[in-house]
Amino acid sequence: MHFDFIQTISLNGQLAKPNDDRVGASARMGWVVDGATDMGPPGLLGAQGGAAWLASTTSAAMATLDERDMRATCAALFDQIAARYAAQQTRAPLAPWELPKAAFCAAQLVGDAVEIAWAADCPTLLARGNETIWCTGTPDSSSEAADALRLGAGTGAAPEIIGAVLEDRRAQRAQNDHRALGVIPDASAIATHHARFDVAPGDDLLLMSDGFSSLVSDYGRYDGDGLMQAIRTRGLAALAQEIREIEQADAACLTYPRFKISDDATALWLRVAG
Repeated sequence: MHFDFIQTISLNGQLAKPNDDRVGASARMGWVVDGATDMGPPGLLGAQGGAAWLASTTSAAMATLDERDMRATCAALFDQIAARYAAQQTRAPLAPWELPKAAFCAAQLVGDAVEIAWAADCPTLLARGNETIWCTGTPDSSSEAADALRLGAGTGAAPEIIGAVLEDRRAQRAQNDHRALGVIPDASAIATHHARFDVAPGDDLLLMSDGFSSLVSDYGRYDGDGLMQAIRTRGLAALAQEIREIEQADAACLTYPRFKISDDATALWLRVAG
């Protein structure tokens, strides 16, 4: 079996700022990477921010890998990221919060199954026959929404993360239990989850960054069945536009507490074929 590439979309959260998401696919594999927002200016890796560097490095590595299964793919991926970080790092990190981190999800066809790997909040939805399955667990942003509300109503409406909000986010990023893809192989391995699902030709997979899955986790517009039905009937671009319309209608970040008005939003739609 192989993947047919159906659609993809990736929108940056602000037109004036680069997109820190990356997406890619091959005949046997698809992936989405969401670089965690930088907590300071570039410098650790030259002129490029750590979020963009890690997302780009991860996506480029994934495109070269052809391992036997997803666990072997991840092991090779983590080693490549660590090696490139060691080669390209221009100075020591100012603090643990500066180490680049990212969420990611990846799907690999292995025999008659798809193997899923993920870290942090990039979800994958499988439409298999008449059922939909959140391979990575149902998306849930309630903890981050609670943090945003705790730091003050309308926190996310500010153009930049500064002051007490920045210090809070730096402290959260530096915690040992902040598990995400990073530049240390052992830490990335601990942070990564794995699952395996039988699939057949005609099954669909939707891989997303949390900016796209916000339709489920933040804004409550769809469940898994509804999201896949909407995508099959309207396409990814229409759903991305719906996200932006919801966010612009709540630009004060009061109805939906969050840390930015709009996040980078990326989705990859694959179909099992063969």
